[in-house]
Amino acid sequence: MLKDFFMGLSQNQFLNSAAKKYGLKLGAQSVVAGTNIDEAIKSMKELNAHGISCTVDNLGEFVFKEEEAIAAKENILNVIEAIHENNVDAHISLKPTQLGLDIDYTFCRNNLREIVDKASRYDIFVNFDMEDHGHLPQTFELLDELSLEYDNVGTVIQAYFHDAQEYLEKYKNFRLRIVKGAYKEPAEIAYQDKQEIDANFIKLMEWHLLNGKFTSIATHDHHIINHVKEFVKKNDIPLDKFEFQMLYGFRKDLQLKLASAGYNFCTYVPFGNDWYGYFMRRLAERPQNLNLVAKQVFNKKTNTIIGVAASAFVLGRMTKNAKKKRR
Repeated sequence: MLKDFFMGLSQNQFLNSAAKKYGLKLGAQSVVAGTNIDEAIKSMKELNAHGISCTVDNLGEFVFKEEEAIAAKENILNVIEAIHENNVDAHISLKPTQLGLDIDYTFCRNNLREIVDKASRYDIFVNFDMEDHGHLPQTFELLDELSLEYDNVGTVIQAYFHDAQEYLEKYKNFRLRIVKGAYKEPAEIAYQDKQEIDANFIKLMEWHLLNGKFTSIATHDHHIINHVKEFVKKNDIPLDKFEFQMLYGFRKDLQLKLASAGYNFCTYVPFGNDWYGYFMRRLAERPQNLNLVAKQVFNKKTNTIIGVAASAFVLGRMTKNAKKKRR
């Protein structure tokens, strides 16, 4: 019930707009690496110092105006420049909808091409993040088109989809990130049970490790991580064929432990003012993260009185509505 509740919140454009007014004072500062490029670069340098590479996402959703998409494009181009100038070990993750996919396909493709082209000149990889099922066909089409011109692009395979294996095999020669999936999808096309999703995740991950180009294994589940360790050892898979990925702010100790053990590790670093949808999906994936929010909300050193009041109000509404849904 809580997952459905937070997923509903993540798609609320009114709340998304309202959240921007409060910056990161509603607890998101724990999982979002600042609101500007300088703050993101600082966070990435700190991770690099521990042997951790980064994939950086300039957050943005609900883009339906060309000027907003163009602004998002310019922001990402500036991020690429900052990565290059600061010699940061990082690559780009982006969502096609942020660049105008819901406005016009050709407009979006042109924006993407400009980004991929600049990244290519700096030898920076660009990952096309996958969104809900309604955007999948066009996102794969964009990947197909741009991969004819550039070799620095890849994408994401979401394990909760029934047909994920088909996409995995089609794009086996790409660098792929394997994830469980973060959107609410209908049972006709996606697994709903956690055990089924986990099982498919492991199946996809193993297949790509054996047959694919490079595998980014995105999970915080230490059981799956231990399974990967045993699998690669048993099958003599070189460490340079894969990496573990986790989200910024989650399981920091485990991130450092894996990196220090010699595994390739990449942290997904989101930043920007448009953090609301991303944050709500993190709560949907793991409602226990409300504890993390509460700690941030009541840290007097990082929150103003207004921020605390606003946060308490929002969390109170969340709890009240969640209880109603359980009845």
